[in-house]
Amino acid sequence: MKKLTFLLVGLLAFTITSCSDEDPDINVLGSEQMTVAPMLEIPATMDYVVVETIDDIVGNETMEAGMFSWSAADSDYNGEIQYYIQLAPAGSNFVDSARLFTSGVTDLSRTFTFGDLNSAMNRLNNLLVTNGSNALNFGEANPIDVRIIAVAGVSQATIYSEPITINVTPYEFIVAETPVLYLVGAPQSHYGLGGWDNTTAMPMRYIGSGGALVFEAYVKVGADEGFKFIGKQGSWDDGNYGTIGGAQDGNLENSGGSGDIKVSGTDGPGLYYVQVDIDALTYKAVKMDWGIIGSATAGGWDNETSMTYDFATNKYSITASLAAGELKFRSANTGNFIYNDAWKFNVGVSDPNVTYNPAAGNFPIAGGTYNLELTINFDGTAVVGGL
Repeated sequence: MKKLTFLLVGLLAFTITSCSDEDPDINVLGSEQMTVAPMLEIPATMDYVVVETIDDIVGNETMEAGMFSWSAADSDYNGEIQYYIQLAPAGSNFVDSARLFTSGVTDLSRTFTFGDLNSAMNRLNNLLVTNGSNALNFGEANPIDVRIIAVAGVSQATIYSEPITINVTPYEFIVAETPVLYLVGAPQSHYGLGGWDNTTAMPMRYIGSGGALVFEAYVKVGADEGFKFIGKQGSWDDGNYGTIGGAQDGNLENSGGSGDIKVSGTDGPGLYYVQVDIDALTYKAVKMDWGIIGSATAGGWDNETSMTYDFATNKYSITASLAAGELKFRSANTGNFIYNDAWKFNVGVSDPNVTYNPAAGNFPIAGGTYNLELTINFDGTAVVGGL
């Protein structure tokens, strides 16, 4: 019994000694404090001018601008410390600030490019504007305070270096907003939405260039179903585009009194390609026929072999005996009607599969009997099955 008692006491003493707070390699969550702040060194350059790459001007965004270096911080325990570089308008006491990099480093220096600096300045400006503070002066020198944040790896205790002031001349990121247009009407019900619910109006794909307001959609339309176009979800006041007096002639008016567009009156229910030009106040619509075409098919590269469309599943299908070769899916009637080009709408090998990439490669076929399927989504993306 005495030997067992001595053994237990010895193990207990060993455990207490091993977990002592005197051990410099142990981090104690919650009690760890930063004891020594880092000191930021004066960089070799104090003035930074970012030159934008635009047209025939070669900017300096990818060029190394400089390096920030600092002394090591310290804490009660010898845990890992992460360092971050923080920027703020000079004299603002870092009330609104941005980090030069979102990630920290354990090193005591970090190089940066002019582009890194410009991105941080734009993030800082967005925060200043959001919080009602004075914006930065793009294209002019801005005095900017820089300091190092040292963060303990376990307790997240934080300490800051004294700031230094540099001058930064940034340029502003101008983000062009993509124009929008929405389809609202009875066809929404085929996509799990409420018919004529403008709060869930369906976003059309923007295909304009140079600011031209041209949009498209691939939409299931039932018998005698109508729809219109609006410029904002949840509102009839920011664009309400429909027919003029109910005439189904391809012309639109922007008015609360505009009529419904009813494209299925002649050709019946189906998948319709709809293209809208808001600048010209016109639209085009055609019921899509899809087929297979290529050296593996009966019609070769000259003639499509038609597929059958199922409205409920929005799926085209065909069972065909194919030779070894290649094929694509094509809607020649749509291409001819919209662009006078039979190949404008085809699905080939691409990621993702889309209807609007004529340069997509051909599907290779080994030969045999295939059950092929094609689904065209509202935005023109495609799902191919059976290959």
